[in-house]
Amino acid sequence: MPLITGKDLLAVANDNDFAVPAFNISDWAMFTGIMDISEEKNAPVIIAIHPDEVSHVTTDLIPAIAHRAHRSHVPVVIHWDHGGTYEQMITAIQAGFTSVMIDASMLPFEENVAITKKVVETAHAVGVSVEGELGTIGANDSYGESGAAEIIYTDPADAKRFVEETGVDSLAVAIGTSHGLYPAEKSPALKLDLLEELKATLGIPLVLHGGSSNPDDEIGKSVKLGVNKINISSDIKVSYHEAMRGILGTDRKLREPNAIQPAAIAAMKVTAAQKIDLFDAAGKAALY
Repeated sequence: MPLITGKDLLAVANDNDFAVPAFNISDWAMFTGIMDISEEKNAPVIIAIHPDEVSHVTTDLIPAIAHRAHRSHVPVVIHWDHGGTYEQMITAIQAGFTSVMIDASMLPFEENVAITKKVVETAHAVGVSVEGELGTIGANDSYGESGAAEIIYTDPADAKRFVEETGVDSLAVAIGTSHGLYPAEKSPALKLDLLEELKATLGIPLVLHGGSSNPDDEIGKSVKLGVNKINISSDIKVSYHEAMRGILGTDRKLREPNAIQPAAIAAMKVTAAQKIDLFDAAGKAALY
């Protein structure tokens, strides 16, 4: 199955009430593990890479990811996650990403609209889909994607105007999640009534960022109420690197990747499989 755009991928999810996981990968081993588990579960998948990860793997890796995706029997999107500038979006388009996210949510509304609209016009001209963000998602730690000190919830009226003026294909909304892992003293909670209102107002695929520590039942409800893409970064990275730390700690002489990484990949796949099932994405590749 060839690579497809985020718009085409999420349209099916929107029509069939499931969410596609967007797994943030930061090396080739993570990517192949995610592809393997997605194929085992017959689930569509979004391979997400944010700017910090791009700086590590470089855009030179994208043709290899695309080549692997074209050999898959499940639909695959390569997505630039949390792009911060128009220039980054041009880099993503030229590198072969089939979907981009422009995150100008920390800017005033009119500035967010202006840059997002510019990205949409450019990306759509070459068949690349665009995700925008309105409202601010919180941040629990300094790792990975950006976030705000305090959550500013997405206003449905503003969201309607934003979608109409920018033409985005999907929208990341702030309904009570934060990037990173929650500290013990902080309890996450989603405003599911707000999600229902946003979905009824907009109709387009909605995206959930920062759901690592939210209860599974809450995440499952959000899928049935209109979330069609959920970003997963911290959870799979914790599984992957914790397993790797354990392996390296048992034998300081280990140095070959095939002696170190398989168990880490296996641990990550367990976490990824749980997310695929939670989002009701297992088996949904058959719909494409």
